[in-house]
Amino acid sequence: MDRTTQKPRFVVIPEFRVKPELMVAFLDAALDDARHSVADEAGCHQFDIVRPEGTDDTVVFYEVYDDRTAFETHLTTPHLKRFQASMKTLDVDETIVRFLGLVSE
Repeated sequence: MDRTTQKPRFVVIPEFRVKPELMVAFLDAALDDARHSVADEAGCHQFDIVRPEGTDDTVVFYEVYDDRTAFETHLTTPHLKRFQASMKTLDVDETIVRFLGLVSE
């Protein structure tokens, strides 16, 4: 693809620490948010949920949006509000959030 015509994307990588006994409930809530983000938001292109090898309590999201505005729209969605409510119930906090501009090939 021609680099001059492709717009760089906005990437968000939050990391969470989750008590192992609450992991299933957390992942259920996270999957709901991820599925609705990709299906319902035109500006969300990718939303992956990963667990790093060798950890029992860490979950990382890899989210790709058109731009920061598309991400800010994501922050207002009903599915994110559900996820945030679940995080409070499960006593989970984001530990690190990285914001990156994706460089196209």
